[in-house]
Amino acid sequence: MIYLDNSATTFPKPASVIQAMNNASRNFSFNPGRGGYRQSLKASEIVYNTRSKVKSFFNAPSEESVIFTYNCTHALNMAVKGVLNRGDHAVISSFEHNAVLRPIQRLADSGFITYTVAEVVPGDDEQTLDNFRKAINSRTRLFVCTHASNVFGIRLPVERLCALAHSYGILFCLDAAQSAGLLDIDVSREKYDFVCCAGHKYLYGPMGTGILIINNDTALKTLIEGGTGSESADSAMPIYYPDRLEAGTANVIGIAGLGAAIDYLSTKGIDNILKRETRLVTGLKNRLHTIEGLKVYENYDGVPVFSLSIDGFDSERAARYLSEQSDIAVRSGLHCAPLAHRQMGTLDSGTVRVAPGIFTTENDTQILFKTLRKMIHSA
Repeated sequence: MIYLDNSATTFPKPASVIQAMNNASRNFSFNPGRGGYRQSLKASEIVYNTRSKVKSFFNAPSEESVIFTYNCTHALNMAVKGVLNRGDHAVISSFEHNAVLRPIQRLADSGFITYTVAEVVPGDDEQTLDNFRKAINSRTRLFVCTHASNVFGIRLPVERLCALAHSYGILFCLDAAQSAGLLDIDVSREKYDFVCCAGHKYLYGPMGTGILIINNDTALKTLIEGGTGSESADSAMPIYYPDRLEAGTANVIGIAGLGAAIDYLSTKGIDNILKRETRLVTGLKNRLHTIEGLKVYENYDGVPVFSLSIDGFDSERAARYLSEQSDIAVRSGLHCAPLAHRQMGTLDSGTVRVAPGIFTTENDTQILFKTLRKMIHSA
């Protein structure tokens, strides 16, 4: 199998991740923070050690600011619903995933908030910034912005957008689902208020893991309530992090895998990973541009992910052809990002997304190129 759907979830996982999960499953499947016996304490140690690794990897303000979630969507819902109050206004970008759009839309449909979609102008950061600036009103409390499009790989000027938000006293939430593990994210340097990550994507951790990093003094409203192993006599959730937002039993096995994944990336170096994957994508795109009847959408030096469309093939049919002919796995359709497709004029047709990963080889991209060329000639 040639796996090019890493923007959905990375595969395969590094051997060290699988080993860490297997060890935790066999030896430390105990409730952390709920018991004084040795195995429970070890489970607590695994969770804390991974929290510390996340803190260092993203330069978060403290271990306590690192909240473990079940995916990036969970983290985004925590941030969006935790910070917005009745009557507030939010601004989101025109490349947001449904993980941002749907929570925001639900709050708007109930009359709780209002929001504006600020158009991203690919290749023109100044115009993008101006569009966000024009979207601000007196009730604007939050910007939510993806670091990079999950469909087209286009990178947004999030550092400058965060600075713009802060200049107006507005909070900034970074959706790093497609960038964490590929791009340098320094929470303390850039002063992002919230950073939401998917553990199972370019962090190479297991499914069922996500991260919310909190970098301000805002007391987020809770999304769920329950047992924490702390302040158990109080019927309200603890006021301090991470306990306030981590109700219920932790995913110790997944968190152990996530810790091993961060170790793996730290050893490899994310700059090295990004350079290698960018070279693969650049070479592949250069070859694809030679195929008449195939359109490659520009990603403006974004992350190494891109979309394409093929004359005579809808995206689902094209993806099916690639799978049947050469066992190539790509993603087709709208990729849960209708805003991005609407802006790029592909809402009706969708696209085929090509998303290599750390284990993708030059031979893999060559087989994709040859299969696409064969597809065009067979049409």
